[in-house]
Parts: sequence; structure tokens; C-alpha cells
Amino acid sequence: MSGGMAVSLRITVFAAMLAVTACGQEDGADSDSMTESGTSAMTVTIASGDDPQASGRAGAAQPVYGFGTPATESQIAAWDIDIGPDGAGLPPGQGTVAEGLEVWERHRCILCHGPTGREGPNDIITGRIPGDEFPFANDRSLRSTVGNYWPYATTLFDYTRRAMPFDLPGTMTDEEVYAVVGAMLYFNDLLPADAVVDSAMVVDTRMPARDRFVPDNRTGGPTIR
Repeated sequence: MSGGMAVSLRITVFAAMLAVTACGQEDGADSDSMTESGTSAMTVTIASGDDPQASGRAGAAQPVYGFGTPATESQIAAWDIDIGPDGAGLPPGQGTVAEGLEVWERHRCILCHGPTGREGPNDIITGRIPGDEFPFANDRSLRSTVGNYWPYATTLFDYTRRAMPFDLPGTMTDEEVYAVVGAMLYFNDLLPADAVVDSAMVVDTRMPARDRFVPDNRTGGPTIR
């Protein structure tokens, strides 16, 4: 309801109240229930939530929707799993590249990314640019992959654990995530086939694009990075 309609309703209600007041005076209504101007002392306000004046009025009742409960500490902990570039927040556990290849098939990563991450039909995650060049600013036709664009393997772990597999995100164990991250790094020639992947390995893996990004540590003002 617009503010104009709400005002119109108030005027209509007020006019009706005047009519009721007049009837009360004719019938000998108690004068104590009347104001000095002859109108009823009772106040009626009709307004919708779309009326900014009504919603912002001091003392206006706040809506109560009657559903939802406060989040518990365990529920918050389940979502508070962010991992920093330095590996802070990585969970214990480990996996191997060989196990990661099994996870790749078991969790149907192959459906979106292909058998080796190169085939699609969706995101291509495998591919390096000769010399590990970084021409994305000048060539928008290039596909960004884990091997040529992602600056940190820790970010790859964080994203995979939160968002994959696509149809059942967050269902892989930490060991499965370590393993499948190892498989993706292996696809991009960043780990050998016999590698064991744990938190130290993820932190120590030097991604080709590591130094291609500039941290945005501006604090305000006209600084251009």
C-alpha cells in the first residue's frame, strides 16, 4: 500500500469517527469520553508496512513473524570454516592423488569437468599457459583454470569443501577434499601422481598465478592500484 493510500484510509476512518461521535452526542453519550474538540478520545491508525512514515514513527510496534530460532554454537561452527591464504583454518587429515581420482568419479565430478578436468561440459579446471604467462587482462577469450589462474591451493580447498559436488555441496569428508584437491593439482601438473596431500602440502604448493594478483590493502583516498 502506498503512503497516499494509507493517508486516505486515515482520513476515511477519522470522518467515520466524527459521525459516530455526533451520534453519541445526540444519544446523550458521556461527555468524559469526548475531547474538547468534540471528537472521540480513541485513536485508530491504519497503515501498511509500505508507509515509511508509519514504519519509522517513534514507538511503532515492530513486526513479530513467529518463526525461526537463534543459531546454536554448533550450527555457527558448521559454517565458520573459512580458510586463509596462509592455510589458517585447514582441518586435519590427508589424502592421496590416487584416492582423489577415485573421489573424482565417485562424486561425479566427471559430469561437469570431464575425466581430467579439460573436457567440460561445464567449467574447465585444467590448463596451463606456456611459460605460465598471465594475459587475461588483454585476452578475454582465455578460460581461467586452477592451473593458470587460482593464486592459492588453500582457496581451492576452501571452495571445494564448501561448494562441491555441485548437487550435494559440503558432503565430502575432509579426507576426500584433500584427495580430490590433490587430483586437480595433479591434472594441472602441479603435483606428482604419488603425492600425499595434507595441510602442509596445500600450503606449500606454489600456484603459477601466485604473484599475479595485487592485494587490495587500500585504506581510502585516491590511491590507485
